[in-house]
Amino acid sequence: MDIEQIRTYCLSKKGTTESFPFDAHTLVFKVAGKMYALCALERFPVAISLKCEPDYALELREKFPNAISGAYHMNKKHWNAVLPELLNPKTVQQLIDDSYRLVVTGLPKKTRDSLVEN
Repeated sequence: MDIEQIRTYCLSKKGTTESFPFDAHTLVFKVAGKMYALCALERFPVAISLKCEPDYALELREKFPNAISGAYHMNKKHWNAVLPELLNPKTVQQLIDDSYRLVVTGLPKKTRDSLVEN
């Protein structure tokens, strides 16, 4: 997946917004004001940082050592850096889905209920 495919996929998630809160080169995707994905647009190859359950994050890093690592400038216990060009697009989409779902799960019930995807 390239950056435009990642962007399109993230924006298809209910309640997602995009912004550049840190600088002009770091695209951030949020749901209900909470980050679930960020991309450094000037980095090549493209990398996307995604939230992840701690044990699963470690499992993914072991399974895909060349494509997934602890996310730079993020809490490496909870965030992975993913190189989408080294993974199957369906895998990348699943990792985005997992990150989105993890953030939505932590939201207040009323907000969470409004975002549940069918």
